Amino acid sequence: MSVINSVIDKVERMDPDQHEFHQAVTEVMETLEATVQRHPEFVKAGIYEQIVEPERSVTFRVPWVDDKQRVQVNRGFRVQFNNAIGPFKGGLRFHPSVNLSIIKFLGFEQIFKNSLTTLPMGGAKGGSDFDPKGKTDGEIMRFCQAFMRELFRYIGPETDVPAGDIGVGAREIGFMYGYYKKIRNEHTGVLTGKGLEYGGSLIRPEATGYGTVYFAAEMLATRGMDLKDKRVAVSGAGNVAQFAIEKVNQMGGRVISICDSSATVIDEQGIDNDKCCYLQELKNVRRGRVSEYSDKYQTVCFEDKNVWDVIREQGIKVDIALPCATQNEIDEANAEALVKNGCVCVAEGANMPSSPEAVHVFHNNKILYGPGKAANAGGVATSGLEMSQNSSKLSWSREKVDKRLLKIMKGIHKSCLEAAEAYGMPGDYVAGANIAGFVKVARAMLAYGVL
Repeated sequence: MSVINSVIDKVERMDPDQHEFHQAVTEVMETLEATVQRHPEFVKAGIYEQIVEPERSVTFRVPWVDDKQRVQVNRGFRVQFNNAIGPFKGGLRFHPSVNLSIIKFLGFEQIFKNSLTTLPMGGAKGGSDFDPKGKTDGEIMRFCQAFMRELFRYIGPETDVPAGDIGVGAREIGFMYGYYKKIRNEHTGVLTGKGLEYGGSLIRPEATGYGTVYFAAEMLATRGMDLKDKRVAVSGAGNVAQFAIEKVNQMGGRVISICDSSATVIDEQGIDNDKCCYLQELKNVRRGRVSEYSDKYQTVCFEDKNVWDVIREQGIKVDIALPCATQNEIDEANAEALVKNGCVCVAEGANMPSSPEAVHVFHNNKILYGPGKAANAGGVATSGLEMSQNSSKLSWSREKVDKRLLKIMKGIHKSCLEAAEAYGMPGDYVAGANIAGFVKVARAMLAYGVL
């Protein structure tokens, strides 16, 4: 049995119920087969076996009191996967689907994503099965404070720097950072995604969405294309989707879709800047549903369906797909429909939103496909820039941060293509991203010896 197959087999045997983690490990490891012969020193040092095992996995109880004075109990997680190149870094996700498998898959992906940014950040992820939807601000605050009462033991500006993710936005970061500051009696850059008033960075809210579109533009340029006049399908309606829409508009494209967990909206006229502002107010301030957008603008709303199912069933033409919702949202049938309907480029704003079968469809049809660890790395890259500003006690201009973000995304795109070419898989962004991210981390691990 090859080294790679042995590693995958061991992961599946040791954690048989962690299917999302298995999927992430298999996707990365299969592309790393090309590194085994080139780097016998990695094999000898057991790097492949080590990198799939978290350095630390913490699970903890989170009791809190709701508005009716009832005690509620949720489960919290923090998986610190690898800190070979810098402090652990990765978001916190609050969603009822959160479990150890999902947190491990996200933390594992974060290793390579953070490495690709060239910034000194290791990989980690955390969160809770707490559902912020339908909760009052008071309940959100009490939960966040209870969550931080345990998490604070494991994080710090030079140890582990969490950020936001699904269900964790500016409100939640504010509550958690405030409580951390209170109990530690210090004002440090221990969380990113903070408000501008207390150490946050300009462009950080926009960074993941902007970066995804920047990466898509780089891919399109390799075939002499750009976003101008392209029909763009976006899934999700949260932070990433909102700012992906904003950047597509700036680059001349037309976004025709949004969705949340309850419905998909198709707007053939395009979600222009005014509509995007309404969407931001609807989701970020009023915490409403996308069906309200459909009511306001008299668009077509499909209940209980995601964007990709609607595109498949309705035969909607799409030039570019930006999945920005959650893992495994595009299956094989959806991928085949996208190809049939004219899609030439897929850039992932979410983490692992395409199933393995969908990825095969994209590859087999020569679709430009940017995996999440490359295409959506702009968010964590700008978190890294926020850490730099916190360390130096400075605040950079919007223009400076955006310029750095664009430079980083161009660099990630170049690194992916160069690694894919060097290891015999030209044009394969998945292999290129995995190999480029892995080799840097592996060399650092090798330098430390057995730890």
